[in-house]
Amino acid sequence: HPGGAAFDVQAVCSGFVYALATADSMIRTGMATRALVIGAEVFSRILDWNDRGTCVLFGDGAGAVLLEASNEPGVLASRLHADGRHEGILRTPGNVCGGAVIGSPLLTMDGQAVFKLAVSVLDAVGREVLAAAQLPLDQLDWLIPHQANVRILQATARRMGLDPAKVVVTVDQHANTSAASVPLALDLAVRDGRIRSGQHVLLEGVGGGFAWGAVLVRMTGAH
Repeated sequence: HPGGAAFDVQAVCSGFVYALATADSMIRTGMATRALVIGAEVFSRILDWNDRGTCVLFGDGAGAVLLEASNEPGVLASRLHADGRHEGILRTPGNVCGGAVIGSPLLTMDGQAVFKLAVSVLDAVGREVLAAAQLPLDQLDWLIPHQANVRILQATARRMGLDPAKVVVTVDQHANTSAASVPLALDLAVRDGRIRSGQHVLLEGVGGGFAWGAVLVRMTGAH
């Protein structure tokens, strides 16, 4: 409605998870009763199309969820982390100064370093959130990680000891859409009937900065 708060949360591929946790906190503290959380990215603007090892991995997209205050908790637990020591493995090194871009504005990535760190932190933060909610792994219905690439998704599931059939994978359809990947995957799995009301879903994000996080939700009114 007119006058409602609106702001950006810049955490790249972790952006949707960061924004979801932020919106949940605002509702819990009474600052809001409803929140529209949008993850959107136009990665095609910052890709080096001569770097075939990187540019083919990414896509453009947008997805959103609506949160509403309720006596029945939907967000059960969330955790957010960041470590600037790893900023060099995935970044856009350019900066805007005086209206001009200083340095390269295009994405650079050390794929192997990103893979190793992403799998490690996704496993750790997933376990951290499940422990915070006191939910055993065998009661988790679905895992929706940031859709970076299939290797990271598969390795994360193995490391967590989770049945790969419980991992929602859409990277083969949408590519890596950064902050949009988690809501896009959630929407697809709700629409095709896999995710239903009452189920526990773990949402995870990881990306440049380096930043990562997870939110555990119990689905209510999924449609």
